[in-house]
Amino acid sequence: MTDSYLLAGRFGAATRLSPKALRLYAEQGLLLPVRIDPQTGYRYYASSQAPRARLIARLRRLDLPIVRIAQLLDLTPQARIVELQSWLSAQNDRLADQIELVRALSRQTEGDDTALAAAISLREIPAGKVSSRQRQVGVQTLDDFIAEAETDIHAHLRATGLADGGLMSVHFHDLVSRDSEGLVEVAVAFEGSLEPAGDLLIRLQPARREVYLPVPKAYEDFPLVMHVYDALEGWLDARSDISCIGSPRETYPGTQGARFDVAYPISQ
Repeated sequence: MTDSYLLAGRFGAATRLSPKALRLYAEQGLLLPVRIDPQTGYRYYASSQAPRARLIARLRRLDLPIVRIAQLLDLTPQARIVELQSWLSAQNDRLADQIELVRALSRQTEGDDTALAAAISLREIPAGKVSSRQRQVGVQTLDDFIAEAETDIHAHLRATGLADGGLMSVHFHDLVSRDSEGLVEVAVAFEGSLEPAGDLLIRLQPARREVYLPVPKAYEDFPLVMHVYDALEGWLDARSDISCIGSPRETYPGTQGARFDVAYPISQ
């Protein structure tokens, strides 16, 4: 072999890749030796492969999985940067969620959110009919979905000659976060007879008892609204005589002058 070809050890030293890493990348098809000596098993790499090897090493320092690196290697440098910036933005969002979770655990441990907990109450909700729409959404599209569903439901009620509707509730049947979509239902209470229309459903909402907390103005937006959920969940965890029996919901308008309440259905 000429000086243009390097043994795996010398090539790894030149590109700061260990023999183990070179074997892994060869097995995954990311960086194949140009020749393997059939008698000795020595692996040789071309010096022209060094830029690709160094790029793989840098991408691995970002803790990217091998499959993602393989996809990035096939892109143009410009397209690769766009993908990495998108990935970095998602990482920042995930870190923000993790920071907020740690803060929530700290608040529970240190007994913070005392003022919020003091405003928690119980109430009875009678059975009633609702028109609703369900969709898988994330945090980024949640507000738009709520506004669109509420507008369409009220329009359907008016078109059938019914009153504009009563209380609106937003039911979170799954976890909704920055990087996780979940099933969300927007429901508007009504009286009278109404037929389903398109993806607008009609269902009976049974009578229930719930624990609720009017959301202070300073806590209305994400992620601060999660303080309200944390306060309610901490209150529920501390009560042995009350059990949560369903998913949380937000009800509009709220009580005590709040724009909305957060509530959990309970049994006692």
